[in-house]
Amino acid sequence: MDGTGKIALVTGAGSGVGRAAALALVADGYSVVLAGRRADALAETASLAGTAAGRTLAVPTDVTQPAQVDALFAAIKDRFGRLDVLFNNAGGNVPSTNFGDFTWEQWTSVVAVNLNGCFLVANAAFRMMRDQTPRGGRIINNGSISAHTPRPGSAAYTSTKHAITGLTKSIALDGRKFDIACGQIDIGNAATPMTARMARGVPQADGTMQVEPTMHADNVGRTIVYMAGIGADANALFVVVKATKMPFEGRG
Repeated sequence: MDGTGKIALVTGAGSGVGRAAALALVADGYSVVLAGRRADALAETASLAGTAAGRTLAVPTDVTQPAQVDALFAAIKDRFGRLDVLFNNAGGNVPSTNFGDFTWEQWTSVVAVNLNGCFLVANAAFRMMRDQTPRGGRIINNGSISAHTPRPGSAAYTSTKHAITGLTKSIALDGRKFDIACGQIDIGNAATPMTARMARGVPQADGTMQVEPTMHADNVGRTIVYMAGIGADANALFVVVKATKMPFEGRG
């Protein structure tokens, strides 16, 4: 089934996997709300939608700010009247830092976006999906390979992504009686500005620095379309999409 006539929201839509997912959803027939901090980046994503750009709505939003999240959902209700799919994607990180040197400022900056922001957007989407007619919808949270296995020096990022797994399960459970499904996509080494460092080498658990393979971000977009479009009687609870040859399975 395609998304013709359905409304989707993508956070972090100005670049990377958020942009790839937004464009894939537009191509599948969805009207897509583009949320992110930079208005110019959102406008660029909308322009890349080409002739379908009329089915996008850009709403500059800092997901760590409750008032801005409220304004985002007010804009969705005003323009479209409902929401069918959320790709809860916005996230951030700090440079690799050994846990002993990790600062409170680094910790809270990552938690604010990756966990608190994810909660704020999912919470608002849940209420809209619960209260709309017909009710229901689908929430897809962006986990990460780090929701399974940490990289060296990634205490805050790894902790937040493990927390997203618990949040996903809780939303999926609480959403049952309101016809709201919730799943999680765990992405490994999609080629985006955030993963550009992979080409220069990144720290490995054995202390070495190794260049890691990446995959095209369009693979994530196609996976989001699949997760969003399966029947309402099914839920892709956890999906891993990763670069085939990146070190993850086994010992590398």
